[in-house]
Amino acid sequence: MNPFALVAGLVCGAIVVAYFIALDQYRAATANGGQVVTPPRPFVKQLETMLRPVSHLPAATAIQLRLRLSQAGNPGNLTPAGFQAVRYSVAALFAIVGLGLGLLLPLNMPILFEAPLAGASMAVLGFITPTLWLNQLISRRRRQIQRSLAEATDLLTLVVESGMSLDEGLLSITERFHNALGDEIGKVLREIRLGRPRMSALEHMADTAGVPDLHHLVESIVQSDQMGVPIARLLRVQATEMRRRQRQGAQERAAQASSRMVFPMVGCIFPVLWIVLLGPAIIQVLKSLQ
Repeated sequence: MNPFALVAGLVCGAIVVAYFIALDQYRAATANGGQVVTPPRPFVKQLETMLRPVSHLPAATAIQLRLRLSQAGNPGNLTPAGFQAVRYSVAALFAIVGLGLGLLLPLNMPILFEAPLAGASMAVLGFITPTLWLNQLISRRRRQIQRSLAEATDLLTLVVESGMSLDEGLLSITERFHNALGDEIGKVLREIRLGRPRMSALEHMADTAGVPDLHHLVESIVQSDQMGVPIARLLRVQATEMRRRQRQGAQERAAQASSRMVFPMVGCIFPVLWIVLLGPAIIQVLKSLQ
């Protein structure tokens, strides 16, 4: 038996055993005599504690990463150090998998060169994967905000035109929209309750969300508050403008659909049609030549 394969198998088995032991300890702790006790620390927090010497980030990098985590909706309540610990952990796990693949798959290379190369390649992939996942979460939240913004502006306009305040309109958005936009408006309302000025909280939301239409809307609200312009009329104009931009975006995507369909048709549909249409004729010609 190859010693490298044995070591990789033992490491993988130790990880699996440790996971199930931790799971059993958690179940025993939460069901002690029928009484629910305080649950143990989350696994990510334990990783952050163990990898604290290597997961420390510079202040500027930590601030930027915290902003990106906020834009992604704070998945798992991760801190910048916790996210960095997750990256190192995933890289280590992928490195173990890469070592195992390098030992098992024949690549016509020396084993002492093949296994480290596969492990290093998988480690780099594992280190990049959490960042790609975070970027995907940010893009998805921005699309949710963009899709819901026009309807939310219409609702805010109706509430303000009925004589209610802007805060009541924001509260109605959080009650109606249970998505990324509702979460962002909920953060604004919590900051206002804690004493932060309303316009400052709105500007902070627009800056961190990264959605242009939301930024324009907040800028218009701030300008109307500073200049004394009736906010209901301004919201009506903004809602109409957002609907127009949405229609233009839909028309542009519809115009691009025909050009995007060319590649699947040429690469997938046309070859099959030619095989179906010309296949019998080619078979007959080959038979006649024989």
